[in-house]
Amino acid sequence: MWLLKSVVLFLLVVFILPALATLGWWALQDRPANWRAADWSSSGLLRAAPKADDSAIYVLAARTGGFKGAFAVHSWIVVKKPGQSAYERYDKVGWGSPVRRNAYAADGRWYSNAPVIVSALEGTDAEKLIPAVERAIADYPYSKAGDYRLWPGPNSNSFVAHVLRSVPGLGATMPSNAIGRDFAPGIAAFDIAPDGRDVHLTLGGLVGFAAGVRSGLELHFMGLVAGFDLAHPALKIPAYGRFELGPKA
Repeated sequence: MWLLKSVVLFLLVVFILPALATLGWWALQDRPANWRAADWSSSGLLRAAPKADDSAIYVLAARTGGFKGAFAVHSWIVVKKPGQSAYERYDKVGWGSPVRRNAYAADGRWYSNAPVIVSALEGTDAEKLIPAVERAIADYPYSKAGDYRLWPGPNSNSFVAHVLRSVPGLGATMPSNAIGRDFAPGIAAFDIAPDGRDVHLTLGGLVGFAAGVRSGLELHFMGLVAGFDLAHPALKIPAYGRFELGPKA
């Protein structure tokens, strides 16, 4: 009984109360009534007219809409190939064809919420990895219509997480509030990053942990993440996301 009470108290303090506090904050935000009323236009985060010889790979994320926006972001991938004068954006969504290309502005708002750049790789380093990123996108195993489940996945964040795991050279980590990023098929999955810098264990995407240079230390519960980042000091607060403990890198 003591052990059960301790576990319940731990889950309450570490996961449930922070998530409820974030929900309270979200309830006070001004939000569109539905997707038709939302602003999906460019946020101006990326250069509107990139140079033809530029190369870049970006991971972007923005709070999603409705009630679920209190707990999760939607993430996507943007590629700028050399010799082209426009970006290419890839999302997985729950309606129509799940993996979409250029369905929205590269840095477009998501349900009126402005995106942030989660990861940016530019120049020759990006040019070398673009083919690997495109292969990972093409090889995504849940790319057909109907291959979408809001929770625990596979969803939009499961798609981006797949690409980042497949191309560790990007050196990127998904936002801690990108629910679905830890989805894995089956009952249990244990994964070591190809470069050996992270380990990840999940039980159906519901309970697990991650540890390593990129992830820091994370505990996972029902899609929520609590932990800390040592490389770039920050707390990972369930539903809220990162709380920086120093100057942002």
